[in-house]
Amino acid sequence: MVWKDIPGWGSRTLVMGIMNATPDSFSGDGIFLSDDPVDCALTLLQSKYYGDADILDIGGMSSRPGSEELDPRSERDRIVPLIMEIKAMFPEVLISIDTYRAFVAEAALDAGANIVNDVWALKADPELGPLLAERGVPVILMHNRSRADEVRLDARIGGEYLGPKYGHIINDVAEDLTDSIAAAMACGIAREAIVVDPGIGFGKTVIQNLSLIGHLDSLKKRVGMPVLLGTSRKSFI
Repeated sequence: MVWKDIPGWGSRTLVMGIMNATPDSFSGDGIFLSDDPVDCALTLLQSKYYGDADILDIGGMSSRPGSEELDPRSERDRIVPLIMEIKAMFPEVLISIDTYRAFVAEAALDAGANIVNDVWALKADPELGPLLAERGVPVILMHNRSRADEVRLDARIGGEYLGPKYGHIINDVAEDLTDSIAAAMACGIAREAIVVDPGIGFGKTVIQNLSLIGHLDSLKKRVGMPVLLGTSRKSFI
């Protein structure tokens, strides 16, 4: 499957619903705060919000600023039961798995996931690119210069990654994403299977985030690829 196979592709903006299969979501909405995460997930899917989404993105490890690393098996064990139950009840739902680990991605794809969303654009795990090429699934490559040791914590809004220096935010992000696309294709991933994400909130200041959002047309033209924008409930808002 490639992106153009998704209903509505090319004719309108698609909507991605976010399901945080964690107890420590940056927005406090992780379904693992409930007594029965699987039941909570299925209930959410029956709601209008998730019912209107074209893609459901599930993540088993928080990427919020200041979050702790989770071992791969625990990450897998959080998301695989959800994917299997969701696919059993709602087989038509397109599921994107938010992970940068090949071990987790493979288990998620085996459970029925359709898309892999990597916040490190294949840089964190050298085995992920070849896996995605072999499976022939769509991938989201996110721009990310964040560092775990460069985080500011705020009692009211939570944490934010401090922005590294950029020469020109649009040009630099476009160049980095272009390099990520080339690296993905070198692994054997088809160009039409790739979507890019400017990484709002990841290693960027509020002004840099707003600049990227305000110039998405320029970014898309520079990169020459469809763009996914993830802004939901992030602290810069």
